[in-house]
Parts: sequence; C-alpha cells; structure tokens
Amino acid sequence: MAKNFVIVESPTKAKTIGRFLGKDYVIKASMGHLRDLPSSKIGVDTKKNFQPTYVIPPDKQKTVTELKKNLKGHPKVWIATDEDREGEAIGWHLLQILELKDKDYERIVFHEITPEAIKAALKSPRKIDKRLFYAQQARRILDRLVGYKLSPLLWQKIRRGLSAGRVQSVAVRLLVEKEREIQAFKPEEYWKIKGLFLNSGKEEFTAELERYKGKKWQATNRKEADRVLDVIGEIKNYLVQSVEKKETHRTPPPPFTTSTLQQEASRKLGFSVKQTMLIAQQLYEGIELTEGSTGLITYMRTDSFNLATSALEQAKEVIQKEFGEEFTLDTPRHYQTKSKGAQEAHEAIRPTNLGLKPEELKKHLDARQYKLYDLIWKRTLATQMREAVLDNTIVTLIPTDQPNYEFIARGQIIKKPGFMRVYVEDTDDPEKALEDQEKLLPSLAEQEKCTRKKLEPSQHFTQPPAHYTEASLVKKLEAEGIGRPSTYAPTISTIIAREYVEKKNMELNGPGKYLIPTEIGTVVTDFLVKNFPDILDYGFTAKIEEELDEIAEGKLVWTKSLHSFYDPFAAILEIKAKTLKKFEEVTAEKCEKCGAPMVIKFGRFGKFMACHKYPECDFTRPLPEEEKKEKALAKKFKDEKCEKCGAPMVVKRGCFGEFLACSAYPECKSTKAIANNTGVKCPECSKGEIVERKSKKGRIFYGCNQYPKCKFALWNKPTGKTCPKCKALLVEAGKDKTKCSECDYKGDKS
Repeated sequence: MAKNFVIVESPTKAKTIGRFLGKDYVIKASMGHLRDLPSSKIGVDTKKNFQPTYVIPPDKQKTVTELKKNLKGHPKVWIATDEDREGEAIGWHLLQILELKDKDYERIVFHEITPEAIKAALKSPRKIDKRLFYAQQARRILDRLVGYKLSPLLWQKIRRGLSAGRVQSVAVRLLVEKEREIQAFKPEEYWKIKGLFLNSGKEEFTAELERYKGKKWQATNRKEADRVLDVIGEIKNYLVQSVEKKETHRTPPPPFTTSTLQQEASRKLGFSVKQTMLIAQQLYEGIELTEGSTGLITYMRTDSFNLATSALEQAKEVIQKEFGEEFTLDTPRHYQTKSKGAQEAHEAIRPTNLGLKPEELKKHLDARQYKLYDLIWKRTLATQMREAVLDNTIVTLIPTDQPNYEFIARGQIIKKPGFMRVYVEDTDDPEKALEDQEKLLPSLAEQEKCTRKKLEPSQHFTQPPAHYTEASLVKKLEAEGIGRPSTYAPTISTIIAREYVEKKNMELNGPGKYLIPTEIGTVVTDFLVKNFPDILDYGFTAKIEEELDEIAEGKLVWTKSLHSFYDPFAAILEIKAKTLKKFEEVTAEKCEKCGAPMVIKFGRFGKFMACHKYPECDFTRPLPEEEKKEKALAKKFKDEKCEKCGAPMVVKRGCFGEFLACSAYPECKSTKAIANNTGVKCPECSKGEIVERKSKKGRIFYGCNQYPKCKFALWNKPTGKTCPKCKALLVEAGKDKTKCSECDYKGDKS
C-alpha cells in the first residue's frame, strides 16, 4: 500500500501531479473548500470575539467521507493546495476535518505543476501557515458581517431581494460615479484645419494647423475657422521652417500579473474576467498532451512581476532561436512589483516551458485556451527582448506670406522593432493606441519649398470620459487598493448577477462590453453612501486590505482588525435601522382612492407609484411613462385572443418588461411575449420574422417568431441585408458598421 496521501483541490490537478509521483503516492481532490460559514445563518458570534461556526455543506459530505476512508493506512499526508490564502485555508480546514496533528502531515507549495517543482516542494515541506489562514478567515468574516447585516436593511428600506457587500458595493459606487460624470459632461465644439501638401519631390503628406504666433491655435466654432481660411486660403506656397528628429526607446510591459492578464485578455481577446480566470486555471492545472496531463502555465493568482532564473534563461534561448541574436538581452530584465499589497512569493504568470510554442499545442487546446496561452507566451518572451527604437519626426511648415501660422506634420518609423516584433500591449485609450503605429513622412529638409494642395476644416467635439469595461474596472480597483487578485473576478460577476450593473453596447443600446449601473444599483449606492459612508469609502476599503496583508505577515491580530471595523459599524447600523424611513419619492399626484399623496417605490419589476397611506390604502399604478406605454400596447393588442382558451389577452408587466397574459387567469395561465419586429424574414424557416426577444437573464437577442418550431437566433440586430461573401444575414456591429452572422466579413452600414 502507498505510504503517502496527497490532497489537492481538483481532479485535474491530481491527475497532472500523479504523472510525476510514483506508486508510493495516492492523490485525491478536496473539490475546493470543504467547510464554510453556514448559508442559513450568519455563523459568526460577534460577542465571543468573532468566533466562526464552520459547517460541511451537504454537497461536500461525500468528498469528506471518501477522504477519511482514503486516509487510513497512509502514515504521511501531504497538503498540496494552492499557494495563497485560499489554499492555506483549505489546508487548515482539512486538518480539522481529518483530525491531523503536526506530526501527521506536511504542507507543500509550488507555483507550477512540473516534475521539477513538485520534487523541489517535497524536499522543502512546512506546516500550515496560520497567519495566512487568519487573513483569509478575517476577509470571509468581514464579508459575511457586511452582507448579513446590511442586506436586511436594504430589504426593509428599499425592496426585498437586495444585497450589499464590502467590495462589491464599492465597485458599484465607482460605476455610478463614472456614469454621473458622463451624464454631467457637456461637449465643447472645436475645429481643426488640416492641409494636404507636396514636397519638392511632389510627394504628398498631411499637416495640421497647430500654432499661431507661437501659441496653440484652436477654433471653437466654424466662424473662427473660416476667419483663418480667409487669411491663408489662397496661399499655396509654404516653407519648411524646421525639422526635428528624435529617437525614442520603448521598453516592453512587465510579465502578467492576475489583473494585467485579466485586462489584456479583455482588450485583446474579448474575454470576461471570469472567463480568463477559468481558462487560466485549466492551463495551470493541466492539459492532456501526448505524454499525459501537463501544467502549461504558472499559478494564475499573483501580483508579482518576478520570473524564475530558469525561465529567464529559457526565454533567451527561445528568443535567439525564433527571432535571432539581435533581439536578445545581454543580461535579464527585471521588473519592480508596484502593487501596494503584493502577497506571497509567487512568480508572474508565464508558460512553464517556453519551448512549447502555441502552434505546437494548438491541436491539444480549444480555441480559447490557445488564445490565452498564446497571449501569455508572447508577453513573457517580450519582457526579455530588446527595446523598440522609434524615429520620430516633427516638421513645422509656414505659409510664405503669413509666417505666424504654423502647420505641424508628424512622422514615426520603427527603426528597430525589438519586443514589438512579438507583442504590443493594448489600451482602452484610442489615442494612445495610435502611438505604436508607423506614420510615414516623405524626406523633408529645412527651408524646402512645399506646395499646398488643399485645406480642410473639420468639426470636432470634446469627448466624455469612457464608461468602465471589465478591464478598466479591474485596473481602477487595483489602483485604489480595493480587493486582491483572487477577488476581482467574483466581484464583477456578483454585481452583474445582482443586476446592479449590466453590460451594454452604448451605440446599439444592446448587450456589449461597457459596465453600466442600473437604476436599482444607483439607488442602493446612494443609500449606502449617505448612511454608511465608511463602508463605501475607497480609502477605508483599501485600508482594510492593508490590514489583511498585515494579518498575513503576522503584524496584526485578526480579531483586533475585526473589532476596529465591526464595533463602529454595528453602532451605526443599530441607529439607522431605527431611524431610517423606507425609500419613497413623494410626487405631486394624488391617490385616486383616498386623495393622499402618491409616492414612487421600488418593487420586483422596478419603480411604480403607490399610495402614501399603504397599508391602509393599497392603490398602485405604473409610472406615467410606463402607463402611457401600457395603454398604447393595450390598444395595439385589444383584439388579441388567447390561443388556448379564446379569452381576451391583456398587457401585464414582469421583470423583463411587458407581456401578454390571458384575462382568464388563474384558470388559464397562457402568456405570450410582446416582440419588436425587425422587418427581417427568418432565413432558416422562411415563414417567420425576426423579432427582438429577451433571455432569462434579461439579455436582448433576436429570434424567429415561429419559436419553438424554428429556433433561429442572433445576438446582434439583423440589418435585412445579406453578406456579399456567404449570403448569410448581416447584423449591426456598431454605430456605422455591420458584420456577417456566419463568416468573418465586416463592412459599413451604407
């Protein structure tokens, strides 16, 4: 019988490790956390120094039984859970469940699942680090206290079913404030004048009017632009006043941390933060290759820029082989970790074997795994490649008769691509994205005579701040010190699932990448900011993260940190529960039943109007705009009959908007969706029409109105036109763009 019993989190990880250990080892998976706070009650005794009550959930009982059974006959237990606070907590709970003493077990950690890493870990075991466990426990209890104490208050004062969270509510606040900043933005008009010129060799180039009498020039309206055109519009002869050349060096971005991988995968690959972490975990735990299950990347939860010496050496070999000696560094490049609370001694995220090129692995990976591995492989190599060298040229031209007006032409060429040969970092800023592109200028010399072909004025408007995407929200959370690598993905998933935030395409008013706060998300945020300012304060939330780091380092007792947070919070909560009134917005309208004022309240399906005297008077009605909409729909469908019983259909309102319901309810429970017609015939059945519909999660899509007989559906709105390449339907892909619903064709709406 095997002498050693190894416990990891997942079956995939167990399978991969099993390849490297001999028959003396039995490896089993805990399937994640085996104990947690109970779901039915708070599970924390605040009067007994925050003593938690841990329970084994019903779905984990079988796993616990199997682990206890496998434990018998194995003199040595190895806890090989992940090398972070969550992994340490899983390990600590395993000790309690399996009743293991210090002499019964060893704790091993590794940041990559390779034979070398596993063997090295077995040679340097340790015991469970209680400091890391206490930090995880403190976070779990903090989050439980905030959620369980604040959520009932939201139920009482706003509406049932709402929730609050220590980190999630702060994330929603960021989105609400950004939305208000955008709504308050007032665009300002400005004009540019661009010229098309010929040099002495008759080569074309463009330049823009930027200075007048040595100062920046910018027209705020058409009149000002025309005034300049009146002065220089007839002048065709220009002179090159100066040619300034400057060489710039650009260094590669550092290797991936959790947050930068999430950001870059969002921008380059369109992955959600949750998707990125799921795929990264698959690559880390092991992919089935010809030789067996193999871990392809290092641990994916990290805020370190460090790369192992062996990885640096291998990177140089691969770069030399793939790109040539001129792309390699004489000495490895190291990056300084900037994260405020960088945890644990992890490496950055990198391939475990840089010699495994993405193309070689393609047949073993699905499309998303391949894309993410390719991204990590290229970024890692780029960090150890030479700087890119760019030549920038700034040319100043002046009209020969009006030397006060200065036109500027800018050019850029990539002199030595360096790391840009393999990787260029993406950005959410479209202006910054242009910085890496080549802009060619013809040869120009000082005092060279040029000819102006044409001048073009163009109108512009200042742009509002951009909405947050998942990528930019993660960047902001990290910059503010809110949350840690393990919390970004669940935080974003939670605020979307709670319907405090929705992902929208602002141009099409449909599903997209921008995170937009919902009405209820805004109301809850305003309520919490007003009544619990500390909980929603960015600095306060970041301070708690710093305290959790101090607990992990053994510098702070976890119960002391909890007291400093909870004691004042509980006192405020007690006062607010007694003094706060239910959310109501008084209107000028009177109740049709009793004449009392009508107030706006929140219900399951959004805002509605109700009598202020409720429960004495139970009169309610929709908001005026909703009532108007419902009346129009009622008129439109006044002749609609129930397909089941023939009774008239009436307009009702649910969580996804208006729908038709049988007037004979509850005897007949027939319903029918109210669909917005697109006027496009279904290409699949040729009988139905494509209509706008909503999924169970509230996401808009377009499907055949003959459903369920025909199940044709699209996520994007069809234009009615067909693809010139494959004849499939074209769909909207932005304000002015279209794309094919089947192939890779893209085009303009016109």
